[in-house]
Amino acid sequence: MARENSTVRRLDGLMLVAVAGLSIIGTLLVWSSTRTWAPGSTGLVKKHLLNEAIGMVMCGLVATIDHRAMRAYAPLVFLLSLVGLGLVITPLGATINGSHSWILLGGGFAVQPSEFAKVGLLLIIAMLLAQPAEGTDRPRGLDVVLALVAAGITMGLVMLQPDLGTAMVLAVITAAGLIIGGVRKRVIALMVLAAGGAVFAVFYFQMLEPYQVARFTAFVDPSVDPRGVGYNSTQSMIAIGSGQLLGKGLLGGGQTTGRFVPEQHTDFIFTVAGEEFGFLGSVTVVLLLGVVLLRGLKIARQCEDRFGTLVAGTIVCWFAFQAFINVGMTIGIMPITGLPLPFVSYGGTATFANLIAVGLLQAIKVRRQSFE
Repeated sequence: MARENSTVRRLDGLMLVAVAGLSIIGTLLVWSSTRTWAPGSTGLVKKHLLNEAIGMVMCGLVATIDHRAMRAYAPLVFLLSLVGLGLVITPLGATINGSHSWILLGGGFAVQPSEFAKVGLLLIIAMLLAQPAEGTDRPRGLDVVLALVAAGITMGLVMLQPDLGTAMVLAVITAAGLIIGGVRKRVIALMVLAAGGAVFAVFYFQMLEPYQVARFTAFVDPSVDPRGVGYNSTQSMIAIGSGQLLGKGLLGGGQTTGRFVPEQHTDFIFTVAGEEFGFLGSVTVVLLLGVVLLRGLKIARQCEDRFGTLVAGTIVCWFAFQAFINVGMTIGIMPITGLPLPFVSYGGTATFANLIAVGLLQAIKVRRQSFE
């Protein structure tokens, strides 16, 4: 570690500090939001800390791998993610909170393969688009088609669960990979039109579950049924607003203690930050997320190979979109989609996927500096 060319010294320390800060804040918020009902009052906190520890180990292991070697393993990772998604729609799958997205492992643990599918999809897209056509800096047409097929299969399996929020993240990962990869603008325009047509078809043919339609209804007008479909949105904004500037203090939130907002330790954990840490605490969370995104952009910009740039840039877009949706739905500017807040919300598989992505960013950073 003391050597000038040590791998540890080449890591992006500022990003790791920001991720650690978010994880610590998340642990405190999980404790506050579950202490009155979780088994043994600290049951979920202990499980959350275990998930964080496992995720950190995964992050460290991935960071030691040459990201260019990962290009060769991208098809395998992608196929394994498809296998996981396929197992969900078999009798091995389980339904939690209305979404058939889980595989129960026993002992109170479960895995959500759709989270790992984010990593698998971004790697296969980066692999396909990293090789430009001869004499150009744009990907070959066949590779673009294969990337779209890979994305279509992945999103199709996710929508069978159904998990609209994760499908949206996968769509963002696909679009980000194509844009960063240099796909022609007319192709992007056609994709936007196709996406718009798909959204229209989903609503026209009533392909969404009733609870998903209710979430969009509540977004348009939360007051239409404040005790029904608009309950989550209304209560989350009350919780955040009640924190005012400095908050009510850790463990001091009445909305949090009374569990007025459902899923406060997962999808709506930002409401706990708003109520107990106030505006300043909420801004701190957003700023730490911003540090992670900015450092990721710097890694993508400075990477000298297309594969590394595609991987880093796509991860940044993934984190940015998911954070925006999560925070946005708690303050009423986005519909409720059930996406956790990266590095903060309680969750095992999501934590693993996020920290694996951080490990990929660190691997790209380390290998870039080793050749300077």
